[in-house]
Amino acid sequence: MASDRALSRSRRVRPPTASEQLEALLGYRVPMGRPPKHNLSTWTVTDDWPRPVPVTQAEVEVFEQWFGDLFDELFGSSNP
Repeated sequence: MASDRALSRSRRVRPPTASEQLEALLGYRVPMGRPPKHNLSTWTVTDDWPRPVPVTQAEVEVFEQWFGDLFDELFGSSNP
């Protein structure tokens, strides 16, 4: 009897995977997983920023608020 149950389990048809369902729905295979790696040798990097890069006072204040302790540790405190 136990062998009958094991046999009937092995004969069960597994449900289709999401990829198989999508292929059946669309009529063509959809690539899944990680995209292919890019060939970095064909990339071009350009720098068209002005010199010096303009920074607003508000941007300086945000950096001082968030990174002030780190800046003090790296460059010394501006307060005597």
